[in-house]
Amino acid sequence: MVRYILGRITVMVPTLILISMLVFTIIELPPGDYFESYVAELRAMGEATDMAEIEELRERYGFDKPAPLRYLHWVGGMLIGDFGYSFEYRLPVSEVVGDRLWLTVLVSTVTILFTWLLAFPIGIYSATHQYSWGDYGLTLAGLIGIAVPNFMLALIVMYFANIWFGVSIGGLMDRQFLGAPMSWEKFRSILSHIWIPVIIIGTAGTAGMVRRLRANLLDELNKQYVVTARSKGLHPMRVLTKYPLRMSLNFFISDIGSILPSIISGAEVTAIVLSLETTGPMLIKALQTQDMYLAGSFLMFLAFLTVIGVLVSDIALAILDPRIRLGGGSRK
Repeated sequence: MVRYILGRITVMVPTLILISMLVFTIIELPPGDYFESYVAELRAMGEATDMAEIEELRERYGFDKPAPLRYLHWVGGMLIGDFGYSFEYRLPVSEVVGDRLWLTVLVSTVTILFTWLLAFPIGIYSATHQYSWGDYGLTLAGLIGIAVPNFMLALIVMYFANIWFGVSIGGLMDRQFLGAPMSWEKFRSILSHIWIPVIIIGTAGTAGMVRRLRANLLDELNKQYVVTARSKGLHPMRVLTKYPLRMSLNFFISDIGSILPSIISGAEVTAIVLSLETTGPMLIKALQTQDMYLAGSFLMFLAFLTVIGVLVSDIALAILDPRIRLGGGSRK
Protein backbone atom coordinates (compact mmCIF):
# COMPACT_ATOMS: atom_id res chain seq x y z
CA MET A 1 0.00 0.00 0.00
CA VAL A 2 2.83 2.44 0.86
CA ARG A 3 4.51 1.71 -2.47
CA TYR A 4 1.23 2.31 -4.29
CA ILE A 5 0.66 5.65 -2.54
CA LEU A 6 4.19 6.84 -3.28
CA GLY A 7 3.76 5.88 -6.92
CA ARG A 8 0.54 7.85 -7.19
CA ILE A 9 2.10 10.91 -5.53
CA THR A 10 4.99 10.72 -7.99
CA VAL A 11 2.54 10.77 -10.90
CA MET A 12 0.81 13.84 -9.45
CA VAL A 13 3.81 16.11 -10.04
CA PRO A 14 4.05 15.81 -13.86
CA THR A 15 0.25 15.86 -14.01
CA LEU A 16 0.10 19.24 -12.29
CA ILE A 17 2.91 20.56 -14.50
CA LEU A 18 1.03 19.56 -17.65
CA ILE A 19 -2.19 21.07 -16.27
CA SER A 20 -0.41 24.35 -15.50
CA MET A 21 0.88 24.50 -19.09
CA LEU A 22 -2.60 23.78 -20.43
CA VAL A 23 -4.22 26.41 -18.17
CA PHE A 24 -1.67 29.04 -19.16
CA THR A 25 -2.12 28.22 -22.86
CA ILE A 26 -5.92 28.44 -22.66
CA ILE A 27 -5.75 31.80 -20.88
CA GLU A 28 -3.29 33.08 -23.50
CA LEU A 29 -5.35 31.87 -26.48
CA PRO A 30 -7.75 34.85 -26.76
CA PRO A 31 -6.20 37.73 -28.72
CA GLY A 32 -4.73 40.55 -26.66
CA ASP A 33 -4.54 40.72 -22.89
CA TYR A 34 -6.33 42.37 -19.97
CA PHE A 35 -4.85 45.79 -20.68
CA GLU A 36 -6.04 45.82 -24.29
CA SER A 37 -9.53 44.81 -23.14
CA TYR A 38 -9.41 47.51 -20.46
CA VAL A 39 -8.41 50.21 -22.98
CA ALA A 40 -11.16 49.11 -25.38
CA GLU A 41 -13.72 49.25 -22.57
CA LEU A 42 -12.65 52.77 -21.56
CA ARG A 43 -12.83 54.01 -25.14
CA ALA A 44 -16.28 52.46 -25.58
CA MET A 45 -17.41 54.43 -22.52
CA GLY A 46 -15.90 57.61 -23.94
CA GLU A 47 -13.29 57.96 -21.20
CA ALA A 48 -9.69 59.05 -21.73
CA THR A 49 -6.90 56.50 -21.44
CA ASP A 50 -3.40 57.14 -20.20
CA MET A 51 -1.37 54.90 -22.54
CA ALA A 52 1.83 55.68 -20.66
CA GLU A 53 0.31 54.25 -17.49
CA ILE A 54 -0.95 51.21 -19.40
CA GLU A 55 2.48 50.53 -20.88
CA GLU A 56 4.07 50.96 -17.45
CA LEU A 57 1.69 48.35 -16.01
CA ARG A 58 2.37 45.97 -18.93
CA GLU A 59 6.09 46.25 -18.32
CA ARG A 60 5.76 45.93 -14.53
CA TYR A 61 3.86 42.64 -14.76
CA GLY A 62 5.92 41.18 -17.59
CA PHE A 63 3.36 41.36 -20.38
CA ASP A 64 6.03 42.73 -22.68
CA LYS A 65 8.02 39.50 -22.31
CA PRO A 66 7.63 36.23 -24.24
CA ALA A 67 4.96 33.78 -23.09
CA PRO A 68 7.42 31.13 -21.78
CA LEU A 69 8.99 33.68 -19.42
CA ARG A 70 5.56 34.78 -18.18
CA TYR A 71 4.66 31.14 -17.55
CA LEU A 72 7.81 30.53 -15.50
CA HIS A 73 7.20 33.73 -13.52
CA TRP A 74 3.61 32.68 -12.81
CA VAL A 75 4.43 29.11 -11.75
CA GLY A 76 7.45 30.21 -9.72
CA GLY A 77 5.31 32.68 -7.81
CA MET A 78 2.70 30.05 -6.95
CA LEU A 79 5.38 27.76 -5.54
CA ILE A 80 6.27 30.40 -2.93
CA GLY A 81 2.67 31.42 -2.20
CA ASP A 82 2.52 34.45 -4.51
CA PHE A 83 -0.58 33.99 -6.69
CA GLY A 84 -0.09 37.20 -8.59
CA TYR A 85 -2.01 40.45 -8.92
CA SER A 86 -5.62 40.89 -10.01
CA PHE A 87 -5.78 43.70 -12.55
CA GLU A 88 -9.58 43.88 -12.39
CA TYR A 89 -9.67 44.48 -8.62
CA ARG A 90 -6.24 46.16 -8.34
CA LEU A 91 -5.32 43.88 -5.42
CA PRO A 92 -3.25 40.74 -4.86
CA VAL A 93 -5.18 37.57 -5.71
CA SER A 94 -5.04 36.34 -2.11
CA GLU A 95 -6.79 39.53 -0.94
CA VAL A 96 -9.36 39.49 -3.73
CA VAL A 97 -10.60 36.01 -2.85
CA GLY A 98 -11.02 37.01 0.80
CA ASP A 99 -14.41 36.22 2.31
CA ARG A 100 -15.69 34.70 -0.91
CA LEU A 101 -13.51 31.62 -0.44
CA TRP A 102 -14.78 30.65 2.99
CA LEU A 103 -18.37 31.51 2.01
CA THR A 104 -18.00 29.13 -0.96
CA VAL A 105 -16.55 26.43 1.29
CA LEU A 106 -19.43 26.93 3.75
CA VAL A 107 -22.17 26.74 1.08
CA SER A 108 -20.60 23.77 -0.72
CA THR A 109 -19.88 21.81 2.47
CA VAL A 110 -23.43 22.27 3.78
CA THR A 111 -24.76 21.30 0.34
CA ILE A 112 -22.69 18.11 0.30
CA LEU A 113 -23.88 17.16 3.79
CA PHE A 114 -27.47 17.91 2.78
CA THR A 115 -27.06 15.69 -0.29
CA TRP A 116 -25.61 12.78 1.66
CA LEU A 117 -28.12 12.94 4.51
CA LEU A 118 -31.03 12.99 2.07
CA ALA A 119 -29.77 10.66 -0.65
CA PHE A 120 -28.64 7.71 1.47
CA PRO A 121 -31.92 6.90 3.26
CA ILE A 122 -33.95 7.55 0.09
CA GLY A 123 -31.66 5.39 -2.04
CA ILE A 124 -31.68 2.53 0.48
CA TYR A 125 -35.47 2.69 0.83
CA SER A 126 -35.97 2.79 -2.93
CA ALA A 127 -33.71 -0.26 -3.45
CA THR A 128 -35.20 -2.34 -0.63
CA HIS A 129 -38.79 -1.49 -1.70
CA GLN A 130 -38.37 -1.98 -5.43
CA TYR A 131 -41.47 -1.31 -7.56
CA SER A 132 -43.49 -0.09 -4.59
CA TRP A 133 -45.54 3.10 -4.75
CA GLY A 134 -42.88 4.80 -2.66
CA ASP A 135 -40.19 3.69 -5.12
CA TYR A 136 -42.20 4.98 -8.09
CA GLY A 137 -42.81 8.32 -6.39
CA LEU A 138 -39.18 8.79 -5.40
CA THR A 139 -38.03 7.75 -8.87
CA LEU A 140 -40.30 10.34 -10.48
CA ALA A 141 -39.07 13.04 -8.08
CA GLY A 142 -35.46 12.04 -8.78
CA LEU A 143 -35.92 12.22 -12.56
CA ILE A 144 -37.49 15.67 -12.24
CA GLY A 145 -34.59 16.76 -10.03
CA ILE A 146 -32.06 15.58 -12.61
CA ALA A 147 -33.96 17.07 -15.58
CA VAL A 148 -34.45 20.58 -14.16
CA PRO A 149 -31.20 22.63 -14.21
CA ASN A 150 -30.22 24.27 -10.93
CA PHE A 151 -30.28 27.77 -12.39
CA MET A 152 -33.81 27.16 -13.76
CA LEU A 153 -34.97 25.95 -10.35
CA ALA A 154 -33.40 29.05 -8.80
CA LEU A 155 -35.35 31.32 -11.18
CA ILE A 156 -38.60 29.48 -10.39
CA VAL A 157 -38.05 29.71 -6.62
CA MET A 158 -37.13 33.40 -6.84
CA TYR A 159 -40.24 34.12 -8.92
CA PHE A 160 -42.70 32.41 -6.57
CA ALA A 161 -40.98 33.85 -3.50
CA ASN A 162 -41.55 37.31 -4.94
CA ILE A 163 -45.13 36.59 -6.07
CA TRP A 164 -46.34 34.77 -2.95
CA PHE A 165 -44.34 36.45 -0.20
CA GLY A 166 -43.09 39.63 -1.84
CA VAL A 167 -39.47 39.00 -0.79
CA SER A 168 -36.19 38.66 -2.65
CA ILE A 169 -34.18 35.56 -1.76
CA GLY A 170 -30.95 36.48 -3.52
CA GLY A 171 -27.62 36.79 -1.75
CA LEU A 172 -26.06 35.04 1.23
CA MET A 173 -26.59 37.86 3.73
CA ASP A 174 -28.43 41.12 4.28
CA ARG A 175 -27.06 44.08 2.34
CA GLN A 176 -25.81 45.93 5.41
CA PHE A 177 -23.30 43.12 6.06
CA LEU A 178 -21.72 43.18 2.59
CA GLY A 179 -18.03 43.99 3.00
CA ALA A 180 -18.36 44.18 6.77
CA PRO A 181 -16.07 42.15 9.05
CA MET A 182 -17.41 38.92 10.46
CA SER A 183 -19.64 39.30 13.50
CA TRP A 184 -22.31 37.29 15.24
CA GLU A 185 -25.06 39.29 13.51
CA LYS A 186 -23.47 38.72 10.09
CA PHE A 187 -23.09 34.99 10.80
CA ARG A 188 -26.75 34.77 11.81
CA SER A 189 -27.72 36.54 8.60
CA ILE A 190 -25.70 34.02 6.57
CA LEU A 191 -27.36 31.09 8.37
CA SER A 192 -30.81 32.55 7.65
CA HIS A 193 -30.03 32.84 3.91
CA ILE A 194 -27.93 29.74 3.26
CA TRP A 195 -30.69 27.12 3.26
CA ILE A 196 -32.22 28.37 -0.02
CA PRO A 197 -29.07 27.97 -2.20
CA VAL A 198 -28.26 24.70 -0.40
CA ILE A 199 -31.63 23.20 -1.36
CA ILE A 200 -31.47 24.54 -4.92
CA ILE A 201 -27.87 23.48 -5.60
CA GLY A 202 -28.26 20.15 -3.80
CA THR A 203 -31.39 19.04 -5.70
CA ALA A 204 -29.66 17.64 -8.78
CA GLY A 205 -26.82 16.10 -6.76
CA THR A 206 -29.28 14.39 -4.41
CA ALA A 207 -31.38 13.03 -7.27
CA GLY A 208 -28.34 11.69 -9.11
CA MET A 209 -26.88 10.06 -6.01
CA VAL A 210 -30.23 8.39 -5.19
CA ARG A 211 -30.42 6.87 -8.67
CA ARG A 212 -26.85 5.55 -8.57
CA LEU A 213 -27.13 4.20 -5.03
CA ARG A 214 -30.40 2.46 -5.88
CA ALA A 215 -28.96 0.86 -9.04
CA ASN A 216 -25.74 -0.34 -7.36
CA LEU A 217 -27.54 -1.62 -4.27
CA LEU A 218 -30.10 -3.53 -6.35
CA ASP A 219 -27.25 -5.17 -8.25
CA GLU A 220 -25.66 -6.34 -5.00
CA LEU A 221 -28.93 -7.48 -3.38
CA ASN A 222 -29.59 -9.87 -6.26
CA LYS A 223 -26.25 -11.65 -5.90
CA GLN A 224 -25.90 -15.18 -4.56
CA TYR A 225 -24.10 -14.33 -1.33
CA VAL A 226 -27.03 -12.14 -0.24
CA VAL A 227 -29.52 -14.93 -1.01
CA THR A 228 -27.38 -17.33 1.02
CA ALA A 229 -27.21 -14.93 3.96
CA ARG A 230 -30.98 -14.55 3.94
CA SER A 231 -31.51 -18.30 3.77
CA LYS A 232 -29.36 -18.71 6.90
CA GLY A 233 -31.75 -16.46 8.81
CA LEU A 234 -29.56 -13.38 9.27
CA HIS A 235 -31.36 -10.19 10.27
CA PRO A 236 -32.38 -8.18 7.15
CA MET A 237 -30.58 -5.06 8.40
CA ARG A 238 -27.36 -7.03 8.97
CA VAL A 239 -27.67 -8.62 5.55
CA LEU A 240 -28.02 -5.14 4.04
CA THR A 241 -25.20 -3.36 5.86
CA LYS A 242 -22.61 -6.14 6.07
CA TYR A 243 -21.62 -6.29 2.40
CA PRO A 244 -24.24 -5.06 -0.16
CA LEU A 245 -24.33 -1.47 1.08
CA ARG A 246 -20.56 -1.42 1.49
CA MET A 247 -19.96 -2.70 -2.05
CA SER A 248 -22.49 -0.26 -3.54
CA LEU A 249 -20.58 2.72 -2.14
CA ASN A 250 -17.76 2.44 -4.67
CA PHE A 251 -19.31 5.19 -6.83
CA PHE A 252 -19.59 7.41 -3.75
CA ILE A 253 -15.88 7.02 -2.99
CA SER A 254 -15.00 7.64 -6.63
CA ASP A 255 -16.88 10.96 -6.51
CA ILE A 256 -14.41 12.40 -4.00
CA GLY A 257 -12.26 13.50 -6.93
CA SER A 258 -15.03 15.83 -8.11
CA ILE A 259 -16.37 16.81 -4.67
CA LEU A 260 -13.21 18.60 -3.52
CA PRO A 261 -12.99 21.08 -6.45
CA SER A 262 -16.75 21.65 -6.29
CA ILE A 263 -16.30 22.90 -2.72
CA ILE A 264 -14.24 25.80 -4.06
CA SER A 265 -15.82 26.46 -7.46
CA GLY A 266 -19.43 26.16 -6.34
CA ALA A 267 -22.35 26.22 -8.79
CA GLU A 268 -21.21 29.14 -10.93
CA VAL A 269 -24.35 29.81 -12.98
CA THR A 270 -26.68 29.26 -10.02
CA ALA A 271 -24.53 31.58 -7.91
CA ILE A 272 -24.91 34.30 -10.55
CA VAL A 273 -28.70 33.85 -10.65
CA LEU A 274 -28.99 33.97 -6.85
CA SER A 275 -26.38 36.76 -6.50
CA LEU A 276 -24.30 34.65 -4.13
CA GLU A 277 -21.07 36.14 -2.79
CA THR A 278 -19.05 33.05 -3.74
CA THR A 279 -16.01 32.42 -5.93
CA GLY A 280 -17.96 31.01 -8.91
CA PRO A 281 -19.06 34.36 -10.39
CA MET A 282 -15.61 35.79 -9.71
CA LEU A 283 -13.98 32.98 -11.71
CA ILE A 284 -16.30 33.53 -14.67
CA LYS A 285 -15.66 37.29 -14.64
CA ALA A 286 -11.90 36.72 -14.44
CA LEU A 287 -12.06 34.51 -17.53
CA GLN A 288 -14.17 37.06 -19.40
CA THR A 289 -11.86 39.97 -18.62
CA GLN A 290 -8.65 37.92 -19.13
CA ASP A 291 -7.57 38.64 -15.57
CA MET A 292 -4.76 36.14 -16.01
CA TYR A 293 -3.42 35.69 -12.50
CA LEU A 294 -6.83 35.51 -10.83
CA ALA A 295 -8.29 33.05 -13.35
CA GLY A 296 -5.11 30.98 -13.54
CA SER A 297 -4.81 30.70 -9.76
CA PHE A 298 -8.43 29.55 -9.51
CA LEU A 299 -8.02 26.92 -12.20
CA MET A 300 -4.76 25.61 -10.79
CA PHE A 301 -6.25 25.35 -7.31
CA LEU A 302 -9.19 23.40 -8.71
CA ALA A 303 -6.81 21.11 -10.59
CA PHE A 304 -4.77 20.53 -7.43
CA LEU A 305 -7.91 19.64 -5.46
CA THR A 306 -9.00 17.28 -8.25
CA VAL A 307 -5.68 15.44 -8.21
CA ILE A 308 -5.76 15.19 -4.41
CA GLY A 309 -9.37 14.00 -4.53
CA VAL A 310 -8.56 11.27 -7.05
CA LEU A 311 -5.66 10.09 -4.87
CA VAL A 312 -7.87 9.96 -1.77
CA SER A 313 -10.64 8.13 -3.64
CA ASP A 314 -8.22 5.54 -5.04
CA ILE A 315 -6.79 4.81 -1.59
CA ALA A 316 -10.27 4.63 -0.04
CA LEU A 317 -11.50 2.29 -2.79
CA ALA A 318 -8.55 -0.04 -2.21
CA ILE A 319 -9.40 -0.16 1.50
CA LEU A 320 -13.17 -0.46 1.01
CA ASP A 321 -13.24 -3.07 -1.75
CA PRO A 322 -10.86 -6.03 -1.33
CA ARG A 323 -11.50 -7.04 -4.95
CA ILE A 324 -9.39 -4.11 -6.14
CA ARG A 325 -5.79 -5.17 -6.73
CA LEU A 326 -3.06 -2.64 -6.42
CA GLY A 327 -0.52 -4.74 -8.31
CA GLY A 328 -2.28 -4.22 -11.63
CA GLY A 329 -1.36 -7.65 -13.00
CA SER A 330 -3.34 -10.87 -13.00
CA ARG A 331 -2.50 -13.53 -10.47
CA LYS A 332 -2.59 -17.23 -11.20
